[in-house]
Amino acid sequence: MREPTSIGFVNSSALERIGLGHDILLEAIRDTYQLLDQIDATLEIAGVFPLSQTVELANLSSMIGNIFASAIAKHSKGLLRRNRPHKYPDLLTTGVSPQVPDMELKMALETNKPKGHLAKEGHYLTCRYVLCQSDGYLKIGRENRGIKPYIWEIRCGYLLPEHFNLSNTQGDSGKTAVVNAAGMELLQIIYCDLERAPFSTRSRTYRSYQQLFE
Repeated sequence: MREPTSIGFVNSSALERIGLGHDILLEAIRDTYQLLDQIDATLEIAGVFPLSQTVELANLSSMIGNIFASAIAKHSKGLLRRNRPHKYPDLLTTGVSPQVPDMELKMALETNKPKGHLAKEGHYLTCRYVLCQSDGYLKIGRENRGIKPYIWEIRCGYLLPEHFNLSNTQGDSGKTAVVNAAGMELLQIIYCDLERAPFSTRSRTYRSYQQLFE
């Protein structure tokens, strides 16, 4: 059974400011991986391709995000509950702790910036994942994508409307609000799986992630 990397957690103070801890995320990632593996095992018995090869990537991102949000609520010790599908925000405070706010969760593939339909002010958890080989090894490059999703980064923070770039291109998929560079800079990294960070180990970006653990 695959496990999240327990040494990948950083910036605990960023989570503590919203009344949460790394233990909640650790269990939520573990649950997410377990459920995804169970789905793939069922598909294999049925002679069907793994989930990551059965659904479009945009739908896969949404599915992983929904599973992860539900797992966070499950392990939040009663502090959060899952909102109804397609409702903002994804996680609602139960009111047990006034320190814990409502939160929106956004999921993105590889180095893509998380996006939604509207630019809404609020607390955000953003997650990025990669598709690894069946043994968990990451081969960098779109042409080398594997079949097993692994979360490689989680960030949290408070975003304002100006932290999104808006698009409403005719013929596109409709309105989109992508977290911009300023928004990504504002969001603090609270989890990073260095083994599966989609960068060359010789790159400046990879070294910047390494420095989180020094």
